[in-house]
Amino acid sequence: MVGQATLSWLWFDVYTSQLRTPDGIYHHIDDLPAHPVALEIHYLRSISQQQLLEATQKQWQKLGYSAAEIERWLSEFSHMFPSVEQGQRLVYLSDGQTGQLIFFPSQDESEIRGLVQDPVMNEAFLAIWLSPRSHYPQLRKQLIGIN
Repeated sequence: MVGQATLSWLWFDVYTSQLRTPDGIYHHIDDLPAHPVALEIHYLRSISQQQLLEATQKQWQKLGYSAAEIERWLSEFSHMFPSVEQGQRLVYLSDGQTGQLIFFPSQDESEIRGLVQDPVMNEAFLAIWLSPRSHYPQLRKQLIGIN
């Protein structure tokens, strides 16, 4: 594990997250990693699919992606994102170019929710947490092991 962090909003903890790499070290080129990473999000609250999509959209807007890109990516993620309940997990696995979203509705169950074949979309999704321009710089630092 490279690092872990908790996202809180007001006085609520929303989720805990962990970043993993094969060697336990965060490697990045320019803005984002071009190497394999796994981002695990363990939800501490129930969040609807619509809330996940809206939060993703806001983060992409803040990161400066175009409206056309965001619309296209949200359309794809609308088929991937589930509504999550407290205790459930989402894991995003990336080989540095493509990715897949895996949902863990329980400790013993998992399902691949979708594949991301577009390298720019893969980078944009990871940018929410890993970009130096992330809206949550402290969370990013904790995830990549800079405390």
